Order: sequence, then structure tokens, then C-alpha cells
Amino acid sequence: MQDNMMDAFNAQTKQMFEPMRKINSLMLNNMEKMTQYQLEAMKRYSQMGTERIRSATEIQDAESLRDFGTKQAEMMNELSQQMQEDARVMSEMSLQFKSEMEKMFSEAGQQMSDQAKATAKGEQPAKASSHSSRKS
Repeated sequence: MQDNMMDAFNAQTKQMFEPMRKINSLMLNNMEKMTQYQLEAMKRYSQMGTERIRSATEIQDAESLRDFGTKQAEMMNELSQQMQEDARVMSEMSLQFKSEMEKMFSEAGQQMSDQAKATAKGEQPAKASSHSSRKS
């Protein structure tokens, strides 16, 4: 009997902590994805900057300075587009995370509601029988 009680206690404890484990796992996965994307973006921006510095060191005359200026404007346009794309991707990741969290909280709430209903149903007959035994 004591083993049954321990097994029931362990099952209830596992059931209680399962939603928290899922949420922590989701948060960790999201943090990993966001961090990886940000590191890749930083690498792209760093490479762009390094390329521009190399190009600047190759300026030798007025014509190469003009070419550098033209390429600098092109690079700024490319950088602007890349930053917009990165912001869009990060926003999509955030919205996906939000959606998954909402789904998880909804499932956890439904599970808790179902457990409360099951517990209430389990207690109702016990109360009814105790009331009827008092009347006798």
C-alpha cells in the first residue's frame, strides 16, 4: 500500500512539473536560436566592415577614391537591407515563440482544469456516501 502511495505521489509530482519542464525547454530552444542568429548576423556585419576597411587601404588616387565612395554607398544600401531582413527574421522568431508559449500555457491550463474536474468528480461520491452514512 505504501508503494502505491509513493507511486501515486511520484506520478502527481511528475505531472505537476511537466508543464514547467516544457516551458523551460521551449525558452532554452528559443534562446539558442536567437543567439545563433545574432552571432551569424554579427559575423556578416563584421565581414562587411572588414571588407570596407580593406577597400579603403587600397585607395591610391582620386579615381580609386571615387570608386570607393560609390561602393561605400552600395554597401550602406546593402547593410540597410540586411538589417531590415535581420529585424524581420528576429520578429518572426519572437512571434513564433510567443505563439508556442501561448499554446503551452493553454494546454497547461486545460490540463489543470481537467485534473480539477477529475478530482472533484472523485470527491463527490465520497462526500455523498459520508452524508448518507451520517443520516443512518
